[in-house]
Amino acid sequence: MLEHISIPRGPIELAADLHRPDGVDDVQPLRAVVLSTPGSSAKEQIGANYASRLAARGIAALVFDPAHQGQSGGEPRDLEDPYRRSEDIFYAIDALTTIPGIDPHRIGVLGICAGGGYAVHTARTDHRIKAVGAIDPGEIGSSFRGFQADGPAAALDSLAEAESAGVTDVDLLQALRYYRTERGQNEHSTNRRLTRGDSLLIGFDAFHLVDQLMIQPLQLILAENLDGTGFDESGKRLWDLAPNPVDRMVIKNARHYEMYDVPEYVDAAVDRLATFYTNHL
Repeated sequence: MLEHISIPRGPIELAADLHRPDGVDDVQPLRAVVLSTPGSSAKEQIGANYASRLAARGIAALVFDPAHQGQSGGEPRDLEDPYRRSEDIFYAIDALTTIPGIDPHRIGVLGICAGGGYAVHTARTDHRIKAVGAIDPGEIGSSFRGFQADGPAAALDSLAEAESAGVTDVDLLQALRYYRTERGQNEHSTNRRLTRGDSLLIGFDAFHLVDQLMIQPLQLILAENLDGTGFDESGKRLWDLAPNPVDRMVIKNARHYEMYDVPEYVDAAVDRLATFYTNHL
């Protein structure tokens, strides 16, 4: 069951979708998870793939477009501000705690790719969050510092014809096939990044003080084939820093971008996540 909602965020609103389990009674308030999606993605893309599956397993899931992106308000458009991305999650939890049928004391987060870093960054200081799930969590600050000067979005644009240009890097090609083809394109996602946010990204550290502040249980899920992506390194760093790491799962044969929508990999991840959230929310 899908419900379109608006989340107040100061002078603007965030566009959000709440995925509720079908066929449940209203007597027992539901566990709920707020999803934090990859950079510059719309709620109908990767987030919906995970939110709908969580709902099918009995867990309500809220996915939203970040401020300045998608159908959410905020100017300038296409801004990827890591601090505002993290703050968006605070507002999403504010809204979720007021929705009838949701248990405000059983709320978790699930972050994917860069959204994993944002989810962790938020959970450090918002202890309304009771459990943290992360899939290939990206520490976008360190990753961004390693990109070329024009940044990753510009690199993707310049390589829109990468296959014909002879580019063979499998992860780059998979990113293009997801974001630049019908497989993953969405009318609400421009797949652009405003360069005004570059200095914020360069100075950001999603995992700063995790070892001291993030007391929540952590479920980490990683694709098996992450060599050269940086997600293997950021996943290890998070696991080593987390005071309460509960479970680490490796999805056999998967690559990073395949974790976005390949059914066997997404289903395997959600099965493990559903058990984690059931046990810890």
